[in-house]
Amino acid sequence: MFGIKLFGSSSYLGVDIGTTSIKIVEIGKGGHGPELQNYGILESYGHLERVNNAIQTSALKIMETDTAQLLKTLIKHSNFKSRDAIASIPSFAAFITLFEMPQMNDADITKTMQFQIGQYIPLPITEVSIDWLKVGERQDDQGFVKEQILLVSIPNETIEKYQRIFAAAGLRLRAIEIESLALLRSVADASMPPTLVVDIGSRSTNIAVVDKGNLRYNFQTDMSGAGITQALAGGLGVKIRRAEKLKRERGILGGSESELSTLMMPFVDAILNEVKRAKSKYEQSFGNAIMQVILAGGGSKLPGIVPYAQEQLGLPVSIADPFLKIHYPTSLEPIVRDLGPSFAISIGLGIKEFVETPPAV
Repeated sequence: MFGIKLFGSSSYLGVDIGTTSIKIVEIGKGGHGPELQNYGILESYGHLERVNNAIQTSALKIMETDTAQLLKTLIKHSNFKSRDAIASIPSFAAFITLFEMPQMNDADITKTMQFQIGQYIPLPITEVSIDWLKVGERQDDQGFVKEQILLVSIPNETIEKYQRIFAAAGLRLRAIEIESLALLRSVADASMPPTLVVDIGSRSTNIAVVDKGNLRYNFQTDMSGAGITQALAGGLGVKIRRAEKLKRERGILGGSESELSTLMMPFVDAILNEVKRAKSKYEQSFGNAIMQVILAGGGSKLPGIVPYAQEQLGLPVSIADPFLKIHYPTSLEPIVRDLGPSFAISIGLGIKEFVETPPAV
């Protein structure tokens, strides 16, 4: 989506610029499919103490100069070879709408969209870039087939900021894609039943529904991992970094320090309640039952969250493993399980040109 359409490189950088970290993978075309050539991560803790220190608190508040410098630093220390990048934009930075129209070919859909999209986006059409995907079809009560279209629009101002950031970092920005699509590419496939994919980040949690490999529903909430860390720091009277370490090591199980669980559970429950709400809304709107849940993002690595989420949601729950979609050196095997949930978006970006043809929109 939103590509410059200059592809053909032997490898690409999948660049996931989050609120608190930047994650990059370098993916090339190997003899048996996409192949991991390199990876790197740069994390920042300043956001937990001062919101203004976040890499981005919203799409329009991303810090251009600082982010470009962080990208430069990560690229230099990780020794990436490729300079062709595909970047993600948070779902809260885009306007995402699913709607229906009569069945027609792509050319006619494009023409029809010019007259209809104004009612689906909150900004003037001249101020946004628009892309769309067919995600399914439905037969209505009269027997007519309706095309289900996923409309994605991003403010031009946001795209221009990303272009400046990547240019300043010495990278060629080849395409921009919303996080949800990249995430689903790395963890889902066409045989998968209706599935909730829950990406628990530091500043927000994104909840998407994938059915037969297609994004069918997208929901975003401010409930996130940072709230858990801050609650621990305040409740235990410890510094932010200590609280973050306790969260990652002990999780909601708490161990002998049961106070940890007491402090964290309200925030975990708030996230799961949002998941329940998204599940209910999807099932009411589409008439299909959600069959399973996949957790991704740094928050999914919270010890104890899988069995607890499974109990609360009444569904099978698993952790995202995007490394199943790529080949990687056997030396990485010991750390792949830990890296997977955090690198799901960047891997989805990196494999984009090797697993699908960009939609001609």
